[in-house]
Amino acid sequence: MKPEIAQKSPYAVAVESGKTYYWCSCGKSKSQPFCDGAHQGSPFSPVAFTATENKTVYFCGCKITANQPFCDGAHSKL
Repeated sequence: MKPEIAQKSPYAVAVESGKTYYWCSCGKSKSQPFCDGAHQGSPFSPVAFTATENKTVYFCGCKITANQPFCDGAHSKL
């Protein structure tokens, strides 16, 4: 089973140090790029990321990155 492509570009998110974020791996979440539980009943699970500093990170939007939960440019091949 393949994930749904939420968008063909990354999501730039300002993260806060010490906060944990749950990236949607299935592509069905209505609160992209984060999990809202839409994966229930599928083989997908959210990917946890805990920020170590305040900064902007780029979460994958196409869901086919090899570096979950971050964008690795895989969307450029779609």
